[in-house]
Amino acid sequence: MEDSSEPEQSSWAHLPDVCLRHVFHWLDDRDRSRAALVCKKWMWAMYSPSLWRRRTIKFYGRPSRARTLELQSALWYVKKFGKYLEHLEIRLLNPYSTAFTQKFHMTVRGLLSHLGRYKCRLVSLSMKYLELDRLIWKNAVRAQFIKSLATFLKRMSKQLDYLDLKGARVTLEEGCELLNSLSCLTNVSFISEINIEDFFSFHLPVYSSTLFHRTMSKFHSLVILTFNYNCVSDELLDILREHSAHSLCTLNIKCHIHDPHGQVVWGMSWANLAKRAPKLNVNFFFERVMKHDHLARILLVEIPVRSISLRSCYFSDPDWTMRPTLTNLLPAYWHVLQKLTLELNNDHELLDDELLQLVLSCKRLLFLKVWAFLSVTFMERLLQNRAERKCILTTIEVRIYTARQETSEEDQLLCDIYRKFKYLIDSELNYFVITCSMA
Repeated sequence: MEDSSEPEQSSWAHLPDVCLRHVFHWLDDRDRSRAALVCKKWMWAMYSPSLWRRRTIKFYGRPSRARTLELQSALWYVKKFGKYLEHLEIRLLNPYSTAFTQKFHMTVRGLLSHLGRYKCRLVSLSMKYLELDRLIWKNAVRAQFIKSLATFLKRMSKQLDYLDLKGARVTLEEGCELLNSLSCLTNVSFISEINIEDFFSFHLPVYSSTLFHRTMSKFHSLVILTFNYNCVSDELLDILREHSAHSLCTLNIKCHIHDPHGQVVWGMSWANLAKRAPKLNVNFFFERVMKHDHLARILLVEIPVRSISLRSCYFSDPDWTMRPTLTNLLPAYWHVLQKLTLELNNDHELLDDELLQLVLSCKRLLFLKVWAFLSVTFMERLLQNRAERKCILTTIEVRIYTARQETSEEDQLLCDIYRKFKYLIDSELNYFVITCSMA
Protein backbone atom coordinates (compact mmCIF):
# COMPACT_ATOMS: atom_id res chain seq x y z
CA MET A 1 0.00 0.00 0.00
CA GLU A 2 1.39 3.47 -0.96
CA ASP A 3 2.47 5.82 1.80
CA SER A 4 0.49 9.03 1.32
CA SER A 5 1.74 10.74 4.49
CA GLU A 6 4.24 13.02 2.64
CA PRO A 7 2.70 16.18 1.18
CA GLU A 8 2.59 16.40 -2.58
CA GLN A 9 5.23 18.78 -3.93
CA SER A 10 4.33 21.62 -6.22
CA SER A 11 5.52 21.43 -9.81
CA TRP A 12 7.57 24.55 -9.04
CA ALA A 13 9.89 22.39 -6.94
CA HIS A 14 10.97 20.51 -10.07
CA LEU A 15 11.45 23.58 -12.25
CA PRO A 16 14.88 23.39 -13.94
CA ASP A 17 17.44 25.92 -12.75
CA VAL A 18 17.63 27.64 -16.11
CA CYS A 19 13.85 28.20 -16.09
CA LEU A 20 13.89 29.40 -12.50
CA ARG A 21 16.60 31.96 -13.31
CA HIS A 22 14.51 33.13 -16.25
CA VAL A 23 11.53 33.71 -13.92
CA PHE A 24 13.74 35.63 -11.49
CA HIS A 25 15.03 37.73 -14.38
CA TRP A 26 11.60 39.35 -14.78
CA LEU A 27 11.15 40.16 -11.09
CA ASP A 28 12.11 43.49 -9.55
CA ASP A 29 14.45 43.62 -6.54
CA ARG A 30 11.69 43.47 -3.94
CA ASP A 31 9.97 40.45 -5.50
CA ARG A 32 13.31 38.70 -5.97
CA SER A 33 14.17 39.09 -2.30
CA ARG A 34 10.75 37.75 -1.29
CA ALA A 35 11.01 34.80 -3.67
CA ALA A 36 14.45 33.96 -2.28
CA LEU A 37 12.81 33.19 1.11
CA VAL A 38 10.75 30.30 -0.32
CA CYS A 39 13.47 27.62 -0.19
CA LYS A 40 17.20 27.05 -0.57
CA LYS A 41 16.90 26.37 -4.29
CA TRP A 42 15.20 29.71 -4.84
CA MET A 43 17.72 31.43 -2.59
CA TRP A 44 20.58 30.08 -4.74
CA ALA A 45 18.75 31.28 -7.84
CA MET A 46 18.85 34.77 -6.33
CA TYR A 47 22.67 34.58 -6.40
CA SER A 48 22.88 33.61 -10.07
CA PRO A 49 25.40 35.93 -11.77
CA SER A 50 23.19 36.25 -14.88
CA LEU A 51 20.60 38.17 -12.84
CA TRP A 52 23.02 40.93 -11.86
CA ARG A 53 25.00 41.60 -15.01
CA ARG A 54 22.93 44.60 -16.10
CA ARG A 55 21.63 47.37 -13.80
CA THR A 56 20.07 50.82 -14.17
CA ILE A 57 20.15 53.28 -11.26
CA LYS A 58 17.87 56.32 -11.42
CA PHE A 59 18.42 59.50 -9.42
CA TYR A 60 15.28 61.66 -9.42
CA GLY A 61 15.55 65.39 -8.79
CA ARG A 62 12.33 65.41 -6.79
CA PRO A 63 11.96 61.83 -5.58
CA SER A 64 8.84 60.41 -4.00
CA ARG A 65 9.12 57.98 -1.11
CA ALA A 66 8.69 55.04 -3.48
CA ARG A 67 11.46 56.32 -5.76
CA THR A 68 13.76 56.90 -2.80
CA LEU A 69 13.26 53.31 -1.67
CA GLU A 70 13.84 52.13 -5.25
CA LEU A 71 17.14 54.02 -5.38
CA GLN A 72 18.29 52.71 -2.00
CA SER A 73 17.43 49.16 -3.05
CA ALA A 74 19.26 49.51 -6.38
CA LEU A 75 22.38 50.85 -4.67
CA TRP A 76 22.34 48.07 -2.09
CA TYR A 77 22.00 45.34 -4.67
CA VAL A 78 24.67 46.79 -6.93
CA LYS A 79 27.10 46.79 -4.01
CA LYS A 80 26.10 43.30 -2.93
CA PHE A 81 26.29 41.74 -6.39
CA GLY A 82 28.77 44.18 -7.94
CA LYS A 83 31.27 41.44 -8.70
CA TYR A 84 28.86 40.15 -11.36
CA LEU A 85 28.05 43.54 -12.87
CA GLU A 86 28.91 44.00 -16.57
CA HIS A 87 26.58 46.79 -17.75
CA LEU A 88 25.84 49.82 -15.57
CA GLU A 89 23.61 52.76 -16.46
CA ILE A 90 23.26 55.75 -14.14
CA ARG A 91 20.45 58.20 -14.93
CA LEU A 92 20.25 61.69 -13.49
CA LEU A 93 16.66 62.88 -13.97
CA ASN A 94 15.61 66.52 -13.53
CA PRO A 95 18.24 67.76 -11.06
CA TYR A 96 17.13 71.09 -9.63
CA SER A 97 19.47 72.25 -6.85
CA THR A 98 23.10 72.39 -5.77
CA ALA A 99 22.25 70.29 -2.70
CA PHE A 100 20.92 67.52 -4.95
CA THR A 101 23.98 67.49 -7.23
CA GLN A 102 26.21 67.39 -4.14
CA LYS A 103 24.31 64.37 -2.85
CA PHE A 104 24.40 62.74 -6.28
CA HIS A 105 28.17 63.23 -6.44
CA MET A 106 28.75 61.73 -3.00
CA THR A 107 26.54 58.72 -3.74
CA VAL A 108 28.05 57.98 -7.14
CA ARG A 109 31.59 58.48 -5.84
CA GLY A 110 30.94 55.91 -3.11
CA LEU A 111 29.38 53.50 -5.58
CA LEU A 112 32.22 53.76 -8.11
CA SER A 113 34.80 53.44 -5.35
CA HIS A 114 33.13 50.26 -4.12
CA LEU A 115 32.97 48.75 -7.62
CA GLY A 116 36.60 49.67 -8.25
CA ARG A 117 37.81 48.07 -5.02
CA TYR A 118 35.98 44.82 -5.64
CA LYS A 119 37.20 44.53 -9.24
CA CYS A 120 33.83 44.27 -10.98
CA ARG A 121 33.64 42.91 -14.53
CA LEU A 122 32.21 46.12 -15.97
CA VAL A 123 32.42 46.36 -19.76
CA SER A 124 29.72 49.00 -20.34
CA LEU A 125 29.11 52.31 -18.54
CA SER A 126 26.42 54.87 -19.41
CA MET A 127 26.01 58.19 -17.60
CA LYS A 128 24.03 60.49 -19.88
CA TYR A 129 22.82 64.09 -19.57
CA LEU A 130 24.92 65.13 -16.57
CA GLU A 131 24.88 68.72 -17.92
CA LEU A 132 27.84 69.73 -15.81
CA ASP A 133 27.81 73.26 -17.22
CA ARG A 134 24.59 74.12 -15.34
CA LEU A 135 24.75 76.45 -12.34
CA ILE A 136 23.38 73.74 -10.03
CA TRP A 137 26.85 72.18 -10.23
CA LYS A 138 29.17 74.16 -7.96
CA ASN A 139 32.70 74.37 -9.30
CA ALA A 140 34.19 72.37 -6.42
CA VAL A 141 31.57 69.61 -6.67
CA ARG A 142 31.95 69.47 -10.45
CA ALA A 143 35.73 69.14 -10.18
CA GLN A 144 35.48 66.42 -7.54
CA PHE A 145 32.91 64.50 -9.57
CA ILE A 146 35.07 64.57 -12.72
CA LYS A 147 38.08 63.45 -10.67
CA SER A 148 36.10 60.53 -9.18
CA LEU A 149 34.82 59.47 -12.60
CA ALA A 150 38.29 59.75 -14.15
CA THR A 151 39.75 57.58 -11.37
CA PHE A 152 37.10 54.92 -11.96
CA LEU A 153 37.60 54.97 -15.75
CA LYS A 154 41.32 54.49 -15.19
CA ARG A 155 40.64 51.41 -13.05
CA MET A 156 38.24 49.98 -15.64
CA SER A 157 40.25 50.98 -18.72
CA LYS A 158 41.61 47.51 -19.49
CA GLN A 159 38.15 45.92 -19.62
CA LEU A 160 35.70 48.70 -20.51
CA ASP A 161 34.32 48.26 -24.03
CA TYR A 162 31.51 50.86 -24.14
CA LEU A 163 31.29 54.36 -22.66
CA ASP A 164 28.35 56.74 -23.03
CA LEU A 165 28.79 60.25 -21.61
CA LYS A 166 26.31 61.95 -23.91
CA GLY A 167 25.26 65.38 -22.67
CA ALA A 168 28.04 65.76 -20.07
CA ARG A 169 28.75 69.35 -21.21
CA VAL A 170 32.33 69.64 -19.95
CA THR A 171 35.18 71.93 -20.87
CA LEU A 172 37.79 70.84 -23.38
CA GLU A 173 40.33 70.12 -20.65
CA GLU A 174 37.84 68.19 -18.50
CA GLY A 175 36.61 66.16 -21.46
CA CYS A 176 40.12 65.19 -22.53
CA GLU A 177 40.98 64.29 -18.93
CA LEU A 178 38.06 61.85 -18.82
CA LEU A 179 38.86 60.33 -22.22
CA ASN A 180 42.57 60.10 -21.39
CA SER A 181 41.67 58.09 -18.30
CA LEU A 182 40.79 55.20 -20.60
CA SER A 183 44.42 54.97 -21.72
CA CYS A 184 46.27 55.94 -18.54
CA LEU A 185 47.53 52.45 -17.75
CA THR A 186 48.76 51.43 -21.21
CA ASN A 187 48.88 54.74 -23.13
CA VAL A 188 46.57 53.00 -25.65
CA SER A 189 42.83 52.33 -25.35
CA PHE A 190 41.07 49.43 -27.09
CA ILE A 191 37.55 50.48 -26.16
CA SER A 192 35.25 49.82 -29.14
CA GLU A 193 32.32 52.26 -28.68
CA ILE A 194 32.22 55.81 -27.33
CA ASN A 195 29.30 58.24 -27.27
CA ILE A 196 30.51 61.80 -26.74
CA GLU A 197 27.57 63.58 -28.37
CA ASP A 198 27.08 66.94 -26.61
CA PHE A 199 30.01 65.90 -24.42
CA PHE A 200 31.68 69.28 -24.69
CA SER A 201 30.07 72.58 -23.73
CA PHE A 202 28.30 74.70 -26.33
CA HIS A 203 30.29 76.91 -28.71
CA LEU A 204 33.63 75.06 -28.33
CA PRO A 205 35.63 74.70 -31.60
CA VAL A 206 36.96 71.30 -30.59
CA TYR A 207 38.15 70.65 -34.15
CA SER A 208 41.08 73.08 -33.67
CA SER A 209 42.34 71.57 -30.39
CA THR A 210 45.65 69.71 -30.48
CA LEU A 211 44.82 68.39 -27.00
CA PHE A 212 41.71 66.69 -28.39
CA HIS A 213 43.69 65.26 -31.31
CA ARG A 214 46.33 63.82 -28.98
CA THR A 215 43.58 62.29 -26.87
CA MET A 216 41.80 60.66 -29.81
CA SER A 217 45.08 59.24 -31.13
CA LYS A 218 45.15 56.88 -28.13
CA PHE A 219 42.05 54.98 -29.28
CA HIS A 220 43.14 52.11 -31.50
CA SER A 221 40.10 49.87 -32.01
CA LEU A 222 37.04 52.08 -32.32
CA VAL A 223 34.03 50.43 -33.94
CA ILE A 224 31.34 53.05 -33.25
CA LEU A 225 32.01 56.72 -32.46
CA THR A 226 29.18 59.16 -31.74
CA PHE A 227 30.12 62.83 -31.50
CA ASN A 228 29.41 66.37 -32.73
CA TYR A 229 30.51 67.94 -35.97
CA ASN A 230 32.42 70.60 -34.01
CA CYS A 231 34.95 67.81 -33.35
CA VAL A 232 35.49 66.95 -37.04
CA SER A 233 38.70 68.01 -38.75
CA ASP A 234 41.17 66.66 -41.28
CA GLU A 235 43.42 65.80 -38.34
CA LEU A 236 40.72 63.73 -36.61
CA LEU A 237 39.88 61.83 -39.81
CA ASP A 238 43.58 61.09 -40.33
CA ILE A 239 43.83 59.82 -36.73
CA LEU A 240 40.84 57.51 -37.23
CA ARG A 241 42.34 56.28 -40.49
CA GLU A 242 45.70 55.55 -38.88
CA HIS A 243 44.51 53.90 -35.66
CA SER A 244 40.99 52.51 -36.12
CA ALA A 245 40.45 51.94 -39.85
CA HIS A 246 40.65 48.15 -39.39
CA SER A 247 37.70 48.17 -36.97
CA LEU A 248 35.69 51.34 -37.65
CA CYS A 249 32.11 50.68 -38.78
CA THR A 250 29.96 53.64 -37.75
CA LEU A 251 30.33 57.38 -37.20
CA ASN A 252 27.25 59.13 -35.78
CA ILE A 253 27.68 62.88 -36.22
CA LYS A 254 25.37 65.53 -34.78
CA CYS A 255 25.48 69.09 -36.09
CA HIS A 256 23.58 71.62 -33.97
CA ILE A 257 22.93 75.26 -34.75
CA HIS A 258 24.73 76.33 -31.54
CA ASP A 259 27.89 74.36 -32.30
CA PRO A 260 30.59 75.99 -34.45
CA HIS A 261 30.71 74.24 -37.82
CA GLY A 262 32.52 76.67 -40.09
CA GLN A 263 35.70 74.60 -40.35
CA VAL A 264 36.93 73.40 -43.73
CA VAL A 265 37.20 69.61 -44.01
CA TRP A 266 38.59 68.31 -47.28
CA GLY A 267 36.84 65.60 -49.22
CA MET A 268 40.18 63.87 -49.67
CA SER A 269 40.38 63.26 -45.91
CA TRP A 270 36.99 61.54 -45.99
CA ALA A 271 37.97 59.59 -49.12
CA ASN A 272 41.21 58.35 -47.52
CA LEU A 273 39.33 57.23 -44.39
CA ALA A 274 36.60 55.48 -46.41
CA LYS A 275 39.23 53.71 -48.51
CA ARG A 276 41.05 52.35 -45.45
CA ALA A 277 37.80 51.58 -43.58
CA PRO A 278 35.61 49.80 -46.16
CA LYS A 279 32.93 48.88 -43.58
CA LEU A 280 32.40 52.54 -42.59
CA ASN A 281 28.91 54.07 -42.55
CA VAL A 282 28.27 57.67 -41.51
CA ASN A 283 25.00 58.90 -40.01
CA PHE A 284 24.33 62.65 -39.88
CA PHE A 285 21.86 64.36 -37.54
CA PHE A 286 21.26 68.05 -38.24
CA GLU A 287 19.31 70.23 -35.82
CA ARG A 288 18.30 73.64 -37.20
CA VAL A 289 21.22 73.54 -39.63
CA MET A 290 19.14 73.75 -42.78
CA LYS A 291 20.62 76.30 -45.19
CA HIS A 292 22.01 74.79 -48.37
CA ASP A 293 25.39 76.52 -48.20
CA HIS A 294 25.94 75.29 -44.62
CA LEU A 295 24.96 71.74 -45.50
CA ALA A 296 27.03 71.72 -48.70
CA ARG A 297 30.16 72.50 -46.70
CA ILE A 298 29.51 69.44 -44.50
CA LEU A 299 27.87 66.84 -46.76
CA LEU A 300 30.75 66.08 -49.09
CA VAL A 301 30.30 63.49 -51.82
CA GLU A 302 33.24 61.42 -50.55
CA ILE A 303 31.44 60.53 -47.30
CA PRO A 304 29.80 57.07 -47.16
CA VAL A 305 26.52 58.41 -45.78
CA ARG A 306 24.00 55.79 -44.68
CA SER A 307 21.52 58.04 -42.83
CA ILE A 308 20.58 61.73 -42.84
CA SER A 309 18.24 63.47 -40.42
CA LEU A 310 17.32 67.12 -40.98
CA ARG A 311 15.23 68.70 -38.24
CA SER A 312 14.13 72.32 -38.15
CA CYS A 313 12.54 71.80 -34.70
CA TYR A 314 9.46 73.85 -35.64
CA PHE A 315 11.56 76.94 -36.41
CA SER A 316 10.58 78.58 -39.68
CA ASP A 317 13.18 80.70 -41.49
CA PRO A 318 12.25 82.65 -44.64
CA ASP A 319 15.94 82.80 -45.63
CA TRP A 320 16.22 79.13 -46.50
CA THR A 321 14.52 76.76 -48.87
CA MET A 322 14.75 72.97 -48.81
CA ARG A 323 14.48 72.47 -52.54
CA PRO A 324 18.22 72.87 -53.46
CA THR A 325 19.17 70.35 -50.79
CA LEU A 326 16.72 67.77 -52.13
CA THR A 327 17.65 68.29 -55.78
CA ASN A 328 21.37 69.07 -55.72
CA LEU A 329 22.88 67.76 -52.48
CA LEU A 330 21.22 64.56 -51.28
CA PRO A 331 21.10 62.80 -54.69
CA ALA A 332 24.90 62.49 -54.47
CA TYR A 333 24.27 59.64 -52.01
CA TRP A 334 21.92 57.69 -54.30
CA HIS A 335 24.10 54.58 -54.02
CA VAL A 336 24.56 54.52 -50.21
CA LEU A 337 21.68 56.35 -48.48
CA GLN A 338 19.40 53.95 -46.58
CA LYS A 339 17.55 56.19 -44.12
CA LEU A 340 16.16 59.71 -44.55
CA THR A 341 14.39 61.82 -41.92
CA LEU A 342 13.03 65.29 -42.74
CA GLU A 343 11.23 67.29 -40.05
CA LEU A 344 10.56 70.64 -41.68
CA ASN A 345 8.49 73.72 -40.97
CA ASN A 346 9.38 76.06 -43.75
CA ASP A 347 6.78 78.62 -44.74
CA HIS A 348 4.45 76.18 -46.51
CA GLU A 349 7.06 75.15 -49.09
CA LEU A 350 5.62 72.21 -51.06
CA LEU A 351 8.22 69.57 -51.87
CA ASP A 352 6.20 66.76 -53.47
CA ASP A 353 8.03 66.43 -56.78
CA GLU A 354 11.53 66.96 -55.39
CA LEU A 355 11.06 64.48 -52.56
CA LEU A 356 9.53 61.81 -54.78
CA GLN A 357 12.35 62.15 -57.30
CA LEU A 358 14.91 61.84 -54.50
CA VAL A 359 13.29 58.66 -53.16
CA LEU A 360 13.25 57.10 -56.62
CA SER A 361 16.89 57.98 -57.25
CA CYS A 362 18.15 56.48 -53.96
CA LYS A 363 18.37 52.80 -54.86
CA ARG A 364 19.09 51.59 -51.29
CA LEU A 365 16.63 53.80 -49.38
CA LEU A 366 14.64 51.68 -46.91
CA PHE A 367 13.39 54.19 -44.32
CA LEU A 368 11.58 57.45 -44.97
CA LYS A 369 10.24 59.74 -42.25
CA VAL A 370 8.86 63.12 -43.30
CA TRP A 371 7.11 65.88 -41.40
CA ALA A 372 6.52 68.61 -43.96
CA PHE A 373 4.06 70.51 -46.09
CA LEU A 374 3.00 67.95 -48.69
CA SER A 375 -0.12 67.30 -50.67
CA VAL A 376 -2.04 64.13 -49.86
CA THR A 377 -1.60 62.94 -53.45
CA PHE A 378 2.12 62.61 -52.73
CA MET A 379 1.32 59.48 -50.73
CA GLU A 380 -0.61 57.96 -53.62
CA ARG A 381 2.26 58.64 -56.03
CA LEU A 382 4.82 57.24 -53.57
CA LEU A 383 2.85 54.06 -52.92
CA GLN A 384 2.21 53.57 -56.64
CA ASN A 385 5.94 53.70 -57.32
CA ARG A 386 6.55 51.32 -54.43
CA ALA A 387 3.96 48.91 -55.83
CA GLU A 388 5.75 49.05 -59.19
CA ARG A 389 9.08 48.24 -57.43
CA LYS A 390 10.63 51.54 -58.45
CA CYS A 391 11.83 51.96 -54.85
CA ILE A 392 12.48 49.50 -52.01
CA LEU A 393 11.09 51.38 -49.00
CA THR A 394 10.10 49.20 -46.06
CA THR A 395 9.20 52.00 -43.59
CA ILE A 396 7.11 55.07 -44.42
CA GLU A 397 6.27 57.56 -41.66
CA VAL A 398 4.71 60.80 -42.87
CA ARG A 399 3.08 63.71 -41.08
CA ILE A 400 1.47 65.94 -43.70
CA TYR A 401 1.35 69.55 -42.59
CA THR A 402 -1.53 71.64 -43.90
CA ALA A 403 -2.39 75.31 -43.52
CA ARG A 404 -6.08 74.43 -43.22
CA GLN A 405 -7.72 74.25 -39.81
CA GLU A 406 -10.04 71.43 -40.81
CA THR A 407 -8.35 68.27 -42.11
CA SER A 408 -11.34 65.94 -42.59
CA GLU A 409 -11.09 66.09 -46.38
CA GLU A 410 -7.38 65.16 -46.33
CA ASP A 411 -8.06 62.40 -43.80
CA GLN A 412 -10.71 60.88 -46.06
CA LEU A 413 -8.32 60.95 -49.02
CA LEU A 414 -5.68 59.17 -46.93
CA CYS A 415 -8.22 56.49 -46.03
CA ASP A 416 -9.01 56.00 -49.71
CA ILE A 417 -5.31 55.72 -50.53
CA TYR A 418 -4.81 53.18 -47.74
CA ARG A 419 -7.66 51.02 -49.06
CA LYS A 420 -6.25 51.19 -52.57
CA PHE A 421 -2.81 49.95 -51.43
CA LYS A 422 -3.90 47.89 -48.43
CA TYR A 423 -2.46 44.68 -49.87
CA LEU A 424 0.97 46.30 -50.18
CA ILE A 425 0.92 48.15 -46.84
CA ASP A 426 -0.21 45.18 -44.77
CA SER A 427 2.24 42.73 -46.29
CA GLU A 428 5.41 44.74 -46.94
CA LEU A 429 5.47 48.08 -45.14
CA ASN A 430 5.73 49.69 -41.74
CA TYR A 431 3.30 52.47 -42.57
CA PHE A 432 2.07 55.45 -40.57
CA VAL A 433 0.63 58.58 -42.20
CA ILE A 434 -1.44 61.39 -40.64
CA THR A 435 -2.35 64.98 -41.37
CA CYS A 436 -1.52 67.84 -39.01
CA SER A 437 -3.01 71.33 -39.12
CA MET A 438 -0.46 74.14 -38.84
CA ALA A 439 -3.04 76.90 -39.05
